[in-house]
Amino acid sequence: MGASLTRRGVNFSVVAPQATRVELLLFAHGEASEPQRVVELDQRHRSGDHWHVEVEGAGLGSCYGYRVYGPLQSGGHSFNPSKVLLDPCARAIAGWKGYRREAAVGPVPNTGTCLKGVVTERDSFDFDAAPRPRHSWQRSVIYELHVGGFTQGAGCPVPSERQGTLLGLIDTLPYLQELGVTAIELLPVMAFDPADAPPGRQNHWGYSPISWMAPHQGYLVGDDPLTARDQVRQLVSACHRAGIEVILDVVYNHTSEGNQQGPTLSWRGFCDQLYYQQGHQGEYLDVSGCGNTIAANRPLVRRLILESLRCWAVELGVDGFRFDLGIALSRGDHLMPLEAPPLFEAMEADPQLADLKLISEPWDCGGLYKLADFPALRVATWNGRFRDDVRRFWKGDQGTAWATGLRLSGSPDLYEPRPPHPGQCITFLTAHDGFTLADLVSYNQKHNLANGEDNRDGDNHNNSWNHGVEGPSSDHAVTALRERQLRNLLATLLLAPGVPMLLMGDEVRRSQGGNNNTWCQNNPLGWMHWQPDADDDALRTYLRRLLKLRTQLRQLLNPEVPLPVRPQRRSDDEHVLWRQWHGVEVNTPNWADWSHTLAWSVHERVDGPLLWCGMNAYSRAIHFELPVCPSGWVRVIDTALPPGEDLPRRPQPWKPTGAPLESRSLMLLVAGRLLEGVEL
Repeated sequence: MGASLTRRGVNFSVVAPQATRVELLLFAHGEASEPQRVVELDQRHRSGDHWHVEVEGAGLGSCYGYRVYGPLQSGGHSFNPSKVLLDPCARAIAGWKGYRREAAVGPVPNTGTCLKGVVTERDSFDFDAAPRPRHSWQRSVIYELHVGGFTQGAGCPVPSERQGTLLGLIDTLPYLQELGVTAIELLPVMAFDPADAPPGRQNHWGYSPISWMAPHQGYLVGDDPLTARDQVRQLVSACHRAGIEVILDVVYNHTSEGNQQGPTLSWRGFCDQLYYQQGHQGEYLDVSGCGNTIAANRPLVRRLILESLRCWAVELGVDGFRFDLGIALSRGDHLMPLEAPPLFEAMEADPQLADLKLISEPWDCGGLYKLADFPALRVATWNGRFRDDVRRFWKGDQGTAWATGLRLSGSPDLYEPRPPHPGQCITFLTAHDGFTLADLVSYNQKHNLANGEDNRDGDNHNNSWNHGVEGPSSDHAVTALRERQLRNLLATLLLAPGVPMLLMGDEVRRSQGGNNNTWCQNNPLGWMHWQPDADDDALRTYLRRLLKLRTQLRQLLNPEVPLPVRPQRRSDDEHVLWRQWHGVEVNTPNWADWSHTLAWSVHERVDGPLLWCGMNAYSRAIHFELPVCPSGWVRVIDTALPPGEDLPRRPQPWKPTGAPLESRSLMLLVAGRLLEGVEL
């Protein structure tokens, strides 16, 4: 499929099952307003659903598009030969300077304002020169970022000519290495339409795909589309050499073409009844919230998505994918959920995709939600319940102690009847969609007026708390409590089993001014905070040490097999581990609705307690009893202490027999022998 080089020229091939005639348009260059040559394709150029022709003399860099003719179908939007269509398999795109989204609507030709595919190489990534890091799920820590937003802003370490680009991201790798993350998850970098937004706004996040193969032109250095793929390879190679995996946020559940009133850009013009889920009257069915839903259950559509995955994984070298609203891809015709969706079956059976990290949102906008029963064994899922329950616990809500205990145990209640394996559960507190961590403790309500939708957009249910003042505050008591809560939340995330995900800038208290939906904010609201003050740096130091501690104690905090809540009586393994729950008193957890405290420890059969953690989300200080540690406790974390002392580089012995926890604070004690000679 697509445009592939041959000995004599280029072979062009597209899928258009219901078409009666196809025209291949060849342009002299990407901004040409009229084709230089039109190649007619009739039934002699057809093999089943595929239309194809070899054009002698064409070559690398050739720009092209299609016109497709066929009968008007019941949806009223099947074929529109006045529109020049972008090849769904084009690996590069030209024509952005003259492109007009509005010209792709209606009967008027858009030849002068269309996007064109560009013929490229299809070479494989050089894995010998830059092999995949292949971090185990157990030691993985994901950092979600926006390429454009992370590589610009005041104080950004990226040279001005590379800011906002994929290559600019290379300049930030030392920062990410020092922080201690193992993977970056990039918001969409497949070509999207910035104009898919209300008037006066710009689609900044990129959840508006216009191609599943081509890198986004706005993230490239220079205007030459032929350099796009090599720029991706340069970034991936640099990440691999730095020991960092690259995971792409991919949008296969919908496209930028919207509903029946949307533009005809690519898929729709070739066969909207093939690519989109439709009702009996041809109306578009939508569980994406964006006007259309891709019919991933159909063989030709499935093949296109798999081609896209192989393009990015095999040709460009990325290490994994996160599927936006991924459960939507499990729906069959008329949006019926499938128990064995063919796309995921094909994905898991493909040997070229076998060593990738696959992650998905387990929900879509139609109400389908599958976590433990997500219909693909190798696909990890975002644990939204972890986010909500941990937020509510530290906010001080009633009835949260039991739920938080389950989240700290690896959420066994959500993954019954089998406990989750290390690569099944993605734990997180914040993501691009929602409050940043700093805003989570600074705002009770969303403040999205800058988006131009009268504050109607964005989630209204955030489980946030401003701690007494909405927004920035000069009240020392308020700011001190917020600082403590930031540390409580991060510690809870990284002391829990699962694969933790962090949001860009949370480590330096990046704020979006209370905006929880910055999808259209290509400005400081949506950019990284590159000028941290002393308090910002203190939080980053805390997180860096916390990540190092998690690595040091990963067998206790994130074991390959979930810890039982009591020792196995018949086990002969003297090193068997188990978790024990406490409350204010040892072995006496308080799971009542009014409880705001929680304590737990990890024990070994021979050496006894190895770790104890106390969590006090109550408004007053509480004294906790401690289990006796034969080798002696060291205090590693105490979020009530000043920055720098809250998680010191060299933890100090803890002599008292109890643990006084200030209000809304967390303390972690570890057996001294486990951290001998370790600096955090």
